[in-house]
Amino acid sequence: MRRSGKPMKRDIQMNKCRVLLVDDEKDFLDTLTKRLRKRKLDVVSVTGGQEAVRMVAKEPIDVVVLDVKMPDMGGIETLREIKKIRPSTEVVMLTGHADMEIAIEGIELGAFDYLMKPTDIDELLYKIQDAHKKKLWGEENGKIPNSI
Repeated sequence: MRRSGKPMKRDIQMNKCRVLLVDDEKDFLDTLTKRLRKRKLDVVSVTGGQEAVRMVAKEPIDVVVLDVKMPDMGGIETLREIKKIRPSTEVVMLTGHADMEIAIEGIELGAFDYLMKPTDIDELLYKIQDAHKKKLWGEENGKIPNSI
């Protein structure tokens, strides 16, 4: 909010940003979901890669926040499938220290960026905002189709 009490344009756009959180750690997922909803984001969450792919296939998602290490379908494979279904959906990868090579591979495969776990909520929010802006810019300028 600005000092005048009027919301900034960025806040209005973020209200329209649909975020999918994907992580197999249920407590982490629940906490992150609550914290982002408290910041007025439209958030849905799933606990695995296969669920994420199904969700992206049936509902428009702007930004996916995706854990790299999951038991059912790893983050890289999930990223590939998401990008096949909806190329304009931006993906922010979450990784631990030992997973840096996987995060870099994710960037090469089309992920917007990555963050280290545990992540600061404000840093994650900024990444989501930047990813959403990139998605909107690409769609408005005809650079990225919304789906195949």
